[in-house]
Amino acid sequence: MNAPAERVFAGPLVVGVDGSVPSLRAVDWAADEAALRAVPLRVVYACLWERYEGAALAQDIGRTTALPLAQDVVGVAAQRARDRHPGLEVSADVVLEEPEYALVREARHASALVVGTRGRSGIAEMLLGSVSLAVAAHADCPVIVLRGSHDNQATPPVHGRVVVGVREDAKESAAVRFAAEEARRRGVPLEAVRAWRRPARETTDHPLLVGDAARLHEERAAEELEAALQDVPEDIEVHRRTVEGPARRVLVGASHRADLLVVGATRREGHFGLQLGRVAHTVLHHSACPVAVVPHPAHDA
Repeated sequence: MNAPAERVFAGPLVVGVDGSVPSLRAVDWAADEAALRAVPLRVVYACLWERYEGAALAQDIGRTTALPLAQDVVGVAAQRARDRHPGLEVSADVVLEEPEYALVREARHASALVVGTRGRSGIAEMLLGSVSLAVAAHADCPVIVLRGSHDNQATPPVHGRVVVGVREDAKESAAVRFAAEEARRRGVPLEAVRAWRRPARETTDHPLLVGDAARLHEERAAEELEAALQDVPEDIEVHRRTVEGPARRVLVGASHRADLLVVGATRREGHFGLQLGRVAHTVLHHSACPVAVVPHPAHDA
């Protein structure tokens, strides 16, 4: 069967907010990113419980509706983006729905979606908030989850590089194309990393055979890396790295010297579980910099 066509990501940049400090930092980063892309910024506040808790609070303070409370959240966030980039087109909306569902729906018409690491509840179920994880796992557009101490700015660059993790099957990688464009927008080099491991069954006590096996796997990784980068425009400076070790550990390590870490995630039609994979799941929890999860369709056999 033919593989489904990869989607062209167009539309506004969407940022999810909830009034928390992490979400306001996300607004700063998203405003920078939207300005870099020359696209409008859409600020979205989604919360199902505004229907109930907000309505009760509004009644207690003499208001007839909870919407003014939510409008305050998006209003402050939108004005923050306008103040940061006065020429940026900014819109704002309130959606009375569970945020993960609302933001995944917003992603259908977005060029990218930006979220913070945690919401205002302060309940750290995991190292990454449940909403951010769900959106990264199901959105149809690239999702940028802000991690790290410098995640309130996309520009100017802090470390001066964008890192992309290259997979074994990444010859037609949406993640590589996305990362190349991000590097170009920022005017920084692209560092492409291909992690490789020698299968356990090839382990031997003979030192010469061990060296030959390692060399063959490293050469194969280098060939796969070149294949993944073959369509990167020549005007983008590319640094190539093949590293022995688990991809999760290698990419988390690389995140300490990056402004953005880009990984791919396969989307399978009809599959409703977390569609991330172990590598993306790990870097979302442990990266030292913002992480972009770029979806691509599964290739049918």
